[in-house]
Amino acid sequence: MLKVGDEFRHKFSYTQDDVDTYARVSGDVNPLHIDAAAGKTSMFGRNIIHGFLGASVFTKIFGALWYADGHVYMSQSMKWLKPMFVNTEYEAVVTVKEIYPDKNRILYDCAVYEVSTGDKTIAGEALLLNKKQYVW
Repeated sequence: MLKVGDEFRHKFSYTQDDVDTYARVSGDVNPLHIDAAAGKTSMFGRNIIHGFLGASVFTKIFGALWYADGHVYMSQSMKWLKPMFVNTEYEAVVTVKEIYPDKNRILYDCAVYEVSTGDKTIAGEALLLNKKQYVW
């Protein structure tokens, strides 16, 4: 049974091919993500990953990795704190923040950290409904 403070961690990274595929699928072909010359001359000195691609790790966690059967997203808030880059290891951490047993919902704190520096790159919250898993 889940309780406040429980957490799940997942390490991940993306390749430039992943970013190029996301650009093609999403339609966000901003050169900052896919053109090496544009990335090099940007304030970041290289290409950055799409913010929503970096944050998509949360849908992976809730949809396939942790109590996934029956999850329905109710809401997700996010703040992008630092850019994310290809071929860099990150760790997503989701932590149970509040439980609403009468509604079969849980509010999670959601964060992504760059493993090598410990810097937080994404912060937010997700509210999920799950009548199969969140039954108290």
